[in-house]
Amino acid sequence: MKLVILAGGYGTRLSEETKTKPKPLIKIGDKPIIWHLMKIYSSFGINEFIICLGYKGSMIKDELKVYIKNENWVINFVDTGLHTMTGGRVKRVEKYLAKEKDFCLSYGDGLSNINIKKLIQFHTNAGKIATLTAVKYKNPKGVLSISKNSKVNKIKEKPLEYINGGFFVLSKNIFKYLKNDQTIFEKDCLPLLAKKKELVAFKHNDFWACMDTLREKKELNTFWKTKNCKWKIW
Repeated sequence: MKLVILAGGYGTRLSEETKTKPKPLIKIGDKPIIWHLMKIYSSFGINEFIICLGYKGSMIKDELKVYIKNENWVINFVDTGLHTMTGGRVKRVEKYLAKEKDFCLSYGDGLSNINIKKLIQFHTNAGKIATLTAVKYKNPKGVLSISKNSKVNKIKEKPLEYINGGFFVLSKNIFKYLKNDQTIFEKDCLPLLAKKKELVAFKHNDFWACMDTLREKKELNTFWKTKNCKWKIW
């Protein structure tokens, strides 16, 4: 099975770093976060990667070539455009997946100790077009439940909720739901699949983190320095 990595965005919420480099190249320890992600998948035997490039894509290509020498990796670097949306980027790599019944998809800025083998088996057993990984996330804000007449029914203070963790397994039938470069995978594709009952969730209740802010980058670097860094499963 192959892994498609979305690595073409501008990373504007981490502009302190992304003015000079694409977000997937921001380092955790002495390696870029995309390398950590690839090591997670590689530890489960997935060594073929399709990287969807966009913003400063040549930098990702040049840096990862250095690490290929020490890994049993096959990488296809695909320029999927500067302004292409997430679904459009997946659509653009369809030809690289022509022989695949299913494939994995991940964002280039998320890490987890998820068992990829169990995720794939769950997807196979479910027999649906798409499987997402649901992870628990503590909302830093209070959430309001408001009635039609504007009355506040309930206040959930910093609730612990399931969110989309960004580790997907997809059937090749996904391409029927990706129209063009402007297709947003999360807003245009996933809700439609849910409506058609073709989307299932694999619950992962252990470590998961993404890197959207400078604070989160610092947290990941702190985790990496510990002996029990949870995503280091290789």
